[in-house]
Amino acid sequence: MKKTYPIEVDCANCAEKMETAAKNTAGIKDATVSFMTLKMKVEFDDGADPDAVMKDVLANCKKVEEDCEIFL
Repeated sequence: MKKTYPIEVDCANCAEKMETAAKNTAGIKDATVSFMTLKMKVEFDDGADPDAVMKDVLANCKKVEEDCEIFL
């Protein structure tokens, strides 16, 4: 399953940190973050609960860039 979420991030470097954090979250098959469009596209592992996984993604992103936001 693939979903797109609006995000808030201050710079392209921060967006890259968010992408890496998302990709390293359990339940995520792939993730891309675009600073230009302020969107995060994620592909979930089969059987993953998107709501629960995205809460973990947000927590991991906040660890590397505390000012970021993902609008779930």
